[in-house]
Amino acid sequence: MKIQPNTIARCAASLVCAALLSACAAAPERTPGERFSDCAGCPEMVVIPTGSFAMGFDGGEPERYKGPVRQITIARAFAAGRTEVTVAQYRDFVNATGYAAAVGCYAWDGKVARMNDAASWQDPGYGRELTPEEPAVCLDWTDVKAYVDWLAARTGQPYRLLSEAEWEYAADAGSTAVFPWGDDPDAACAYANVYDLDAADAIDDSPLTPVNCRDGHAGIAPVGSYPPNKLGLQDMVGNVWEWTQDCYVMPAPAAPLDGSPVITENCDRRSVKGGSWITGIQRQRPTFRGRDPEDRVSLVFGFRVARDLD
Repeated sequence: MKIQPNTIARCAASLVCAALLSACAAAPERTPGERFSDCAGCPEMVVIPTGSFAMGFDGGEPERYKGPVRQITIARAFAAGRTEVTVAQYRDFVNATGYAAAVGCYAWDGKVARMNDAASWQDPGYGRELTPEEPAVCLDWTDVKAYVDWLAARTGQPYRLLSEAEWEYAADAGSTAVFPWGDDPDAACAYANVYDLDAADAIDDSPLTPVNCRDGHAGIAPVGSYPPNKLGLQDMVGNVWEWTQDCYVMPAPAAPLDGSPVITENCDRRSVKGGSWITGIQRQRPTFRGRDPEDRVSLVFGFRVARDLD
């Protein structure tokens, strides 16, 4: 935060302003692309540059219109988690607070989503032990929001979820192609954990069509397994869907246009973005808008955090 000299002169006689100026001077000024972490075990954050982009797509699946296309200008500085929040990071929160997350989790078997009543974020139903660096999954929107609120209280910093506009802006990373890596879906495996030939080999009779490549993971992957995009973020596409702050509205409303979340009085669904390791490639486009109830708990739903910098 930059403070003009005339502001300093006007505030010199005020103890309140002096304290404010001291706090501002102590806060580091972040630069786009910079990585930082506010505490041991906290998510690593990446500073996102401000800018404008065309959000949305004039088309989509039946009853899933992804437009209209609108120009969004993000002028406020913020940072986004370099990766999705991990099992280890969510465990830190639970251990510190005793929070009881939802139990019972939907698992997509390639044909239909089935409820596993015994599954939870601690045992999603992989048939093996979790590893600390896998994304935390089987969490509903309330479970995710509880972690974000705790992180904000722990660090004294304004942590939150990304808005849908911020998420799409960060995932596109300046690209105007269909996918962040270009227009070829079969090039996905070099950049993301999507439904590919490896995943298809592990699932019988799936109606999904895999991309014609292998990404090295038949299921979920540890966070950061694939290269970062041009903004320094990893796993924006694929691996697990990510909850956002927005209430889902279709078609997308004309406002806000500043990257703020869409909040409605009756918020029966939240927007989820990015697709997963078992999602058809057409839903891996950053413009695709998932829409799920706040209490939906799924094997392929995770999240990443954001933090205001202004």
